Amino acid sequence: MTSPYEPGAAPPPPPSSACPGQAVPPSEAAAPPPGCPAHAGPPRAAAHPEAHAPVKLYGPDFAADPHRIYARLRQYGAVAPVEIAPEVPALLVTDYRAALELLNDDATWSKDSRAWMQTVPADSPVMPMLHWRPNVFYSDGPAHVRYRDAIVDSFRLVEPHELRARVHDAADTLIRRFGDRGEADLIADYARLIPLLMFNTLFGLPDSYSDRLIAAIAGMMEGNSPEEATAANEAYTQYIMELVGAKKAQRGPDLTSWMMDHANDLSDEELIHNIILVMGAGNEPLANLIGNALARMLSDDRYYNTVSGGALTVHDAINEVLWNDPPMANYSAHFPVRDVFFHGTWVRAGQLVMVSYAAANSQFDTTGAHGPGSGSGSHLAWAAGPHACPVKRHALLIAITAIERLTAWLSDIELAVTPAELTWRNGAFHRALAALPARFTPITPDQAGATPWQNSDRSPSSSTRPAPTSTAKETASAH
Repeated sequence: MTSPYEPGAAPPPPPSSACPGQAVPPSEAAAPPPGCPAHAGPPRAAAHPEAHAPVKLYGPDFAADPHRIYARLRQYGAVAPVEIAPEVPALLVTDYRAALELLNDDATWSKDSRAWMQTVPADSPVMPMLHWRPNVFYSDGPAHVRYRDAIVDSFRLVEPHELRARVHDAADTLIRRFGDRGEADLIADYARLIPLLMFNTLFGLPDSYSDRLIAAIAGMMEGNSPEEATAANEAYTQYIMELVGAKKAQRGPDLTSWMMDHANDLSDEELIHNIILVMGAGNEPLANLIGNALARMLSDDRYYNTVSGGALTVHDAINEVLWNDPPMANYSAHFPVRDVFFHGTWVRAGQLVMVSYAAANSQFDTTGAHGPGSGSGSHLAWAAGPHACPVKRHALLIAITAIERLTAWLSDIELAVTPAELTWRNGAFHRALAALPARFTPITPDQAGATPWQNSDRSPSSSTRPAPTSTAKETASAH
């Protein structure tokens, strides 16, 4: 459905006589629309002409088939009313060009959520993901540049070859745990653990902290209840506090120390909140990227052949995921600094507007120009503009290396269920599998050349280490 206004026509009057979140034809703009929340209580997204409630971005229906929901949302135009949790409305940008316009316009759109927070219950399950903090995500102008520089400069000190070696070590550690079983849940046993092992090390904490981090970040993302979300947020904050305390006592060659000593001189509060952001943004989305890419490779014959030298590669799988199932499907929370008429919809100052990377991406034919092998990088999975992901190269290196390492050791790996039996986790923000059951020929520590090296202190790139086997079984009947 397109805007009701002709090109070049003046927009209707502002929200004083038009319902925020709803495009109203000029002929009807003089009188308040029936039931308009601007005239009858706190703000909420406008109702669809055919369904008198915002569309829910949570629950089993959305988790099972979000693209069906996105298709429905496009009937509103570029911006649609949604509910991201019970009684928490928002507007969702589903149009690619509108999304780019918003993401690049930091004069109209602010990242500061403090005014919006006054309209939402403090115990809302989405609050941990949208609560204002003095960090790079929820700041504007000079403060944003200052935080971003500290993050980018610190990550620049991580050498790619060292990062790849760390991924090899983390992957080998995990594969040793389940390799002799002949089966694994590639989400719980691998995809969700790789980033945690990586970031614990990169930020300067031992692996023993990883279980706490897993539980905290999962609780924040899923927000199954206000109590769980609050507890997860508190656990996550405590984790970061302990990390900063340890680095204050003794610096090291790690991201925490580098950010702590950066020339921009972040305060303790700023340091803590930016590490909270970077750690969260580097774990859950990266785990989802690895899991979603593995699911594609194991569900599609084109990718299965890749394990034994086929046409499509891990890079192709990652590219398809970033276009079709981005690990963060809906995010980039923005709040207009003034009432704005945006692509056919009036948006009230301070109203929550998010970008659907998944919906915007899916406007393109991903089987054609933007499909596997195209190398296209114009998807919105990393966002865009001044708040685009500052460390996407690091994330890509980790994801690709982790998948390549797994498929090198377990070259005959296959799904243990049909693709239709895979289930997805609930939540408005992410696109994440609940589990990815797989089976493979068991590998044991005494099979030289067919199992990860046992000595975790040795570099995986050492010339004395046996190379992973490249032999694959015949294609299983399930494929």
